[in-house]
Amino acid sequence: MIKYYCKNCRIDTENSECPVCNERTEITSKLYWCNHCNIPTYDEICPECGTKGHYIGTDIRPVFPEERLLLEILLGEPFKFKKSSVWTGSGNRYIIDGVKKNYSQKQLMESNPSIVIEQLEKYKDENSYDKFNEYIDLFIKVNKDRYNYIVTEATNFIINQKKDYNDDHTFVSFSGGKDSTVVSSLVTRALGMPNIIHIFGDTTLEFPATYDYLKRFKAENTKTPILSAKNKEKNFYDMCEVIGPPSRVMRWCCIVFKTGAITKKINAIFKDKDNVLTFYGIRRSESVSRSKYDRVSDSPKITKQNVSSPIIDWSDFDIWLYILTTGIDFNDAYKLGYSRVGCWCCPNNTTWAQYLSQIYMAEQSTKWRTLLIDFAKKVGKPDPEVYVDEGSWKARQGGNGVKYSENIFVSFKPCATENESFNYELNKDITEELYEFFKPFGWINKEMGNARLGQVYILDKIGNPIFRIQGKIGTRELKVTVLKIPLGKAKSLRDIKQRIDCQLTKYQMCLGCLGCESVCKHDAIIVKKTAHENELVLNRVSNTYRIIDEKCKRCGECINHFEGGCYMRKVLITKRGENSGK
Repeated sequence: MIKYYCKNCRIDTENSECPVCNERTEITSKLYWCNHCNIPTYDEICPECGTKGHYIGTDIRPVFPEERLLLEILLGEPFKFKKSSVWTGSGNRYIIDGVKKNYSQKQLMESNPSIVIEQLEKYKDENSYDKFNEYIDLFIKVNKDRYNYIVTEATNFIINQKKDYNDDHTFVSFSGGKDSTVVSSLVTRALGMPNIIHIFGDTTLEFPATYDYLKRFKAENTKTPILSAKNKEKNFYDMCEVIGPPSRVMRWCCIVFKTGAITKKINAIFKDKDNVLTFYGIRRSESVSRSKYDRVSDSPKITKQNVSSPIIDWSDFDIWLYILTTGIDFNDAYKLGYSRVGCWCCPNNTTWAQYLSQIYMAEQSTKWRTLLIDFAKKVGKPDPEVYVDEGSWKARQGGNGVKYSENIFVSFKPCATENESFNYELNKDITEELYEFFKPFGWINKEMGNARLGQVYILDKIGNPIFRIQGKIGTRELKVTVLKIPLGKAKSLRDIKQRIDCQLTKYQMCLGCLGCESVCKHDAIIVKKTAHENELVLNRVSNTYRIIDEKCKRCGECINHFEGGCYMRKVLITKRGENSGK
């Protein structure tokens, strides 16, 4: 049973927002086990048999026969629980016939994956869904009141959110995971819109089971347009070679392979729309950071996107109750024992998920481990295999030991004769593209300057000079003179210089991560940059950073949206002199 309590008003409420003060309420969750029916229940008194249940935990999910067989093999007792009611509770503890088992995942994972694979193959044909289905049918029947409540509440929320948006301003964010699967079902049923657009963010790192599920989803929902958002120009493994693997601290893969690609797709589909409504399958119970999310908000990563989260307060119990009650198809990875499905090599994945991937994705796991070990060696880790196998790579910060991080710092010295001028020594040759990075400040004018000296002026909207840039094409010495103070939101020379540094950092570091494109809500930035030599070999990239004058509003959002101006700088930032990798 889930209860909501507002501390401000000292009242119980029906959901996570107090109807009196509109503040966030506290949530307490208690689930029970009916010993007579041998299943988890939402209510303490079982609606089916009247038995008083005992407290079993705050959340619970079913263990499918595939995962149950794996557990039995790891315990050395195949089919021991074939007739049992098997679930997983809070803290990933197995619950078998209402009893919490203290199996150590660390000990379970000591089994050699190769042997486990052989055992799974040996016993898979004897595995059965018969008893599992009996318990699930009873689980659905006993918890039907909870099902009816959450579906009614979510349906009303969806209808209310949609009323201010046209059909062509609305889409469902679809990942192929259980949460987005439920949201897709809820939205299409609530709105009676099987033709609502679904955008699938293909990171290229999805589980094989996700791609299989996506094919089935398309076949079963022929009226639903499934549009794939994919960064076709970048390769994950190539990027890892250049900037190192992502970590829990800095998951650059999200920007490069997800946010950027989805932003481009949204801008292409809804290019004439200022605001679009996204139905999103986010839930507060998934993590501490997500517990702070609002049910309705503007996207922090993708501009012009308004996010509505119908299932934000749902538990795993609720999610599986909906899926099993409706009988909708879902990703088979959950049957194998994965509690969450996203990028299979994500640094946020648990050690248990990594172990499962060694069994069900052996080839990919070996390739990934080899890359991590090679990286550890390259940055000088004393014991690379231990560094990788103990998960230390997940806590990696900055670009220590990564050669590309040398481009982070912009070297300059003040001009001795002009206080408003700064002399820069760039890490790459000056090209015509350099001027693109000054367009957010104003308009480029090459006629006013001395071409022999490589002078170019930046003008404001009424034609007054605000910058003079001096640097010959093919050289690395650049002089920037500030001709107007204040400049927009920059009230001092120091503020203006910081913004110049941001743009020069972009010029030196751009790898085409798509971060800048995702920030610009006017769709004025086009980036196609190489990060790895393979991109040139495969002709994937034309090496362009362009700002379209007619679309750019000179709002300055792209200049310092990311700390230091460039997302790659944020990923690779190191302290000067600390690039040894130790």
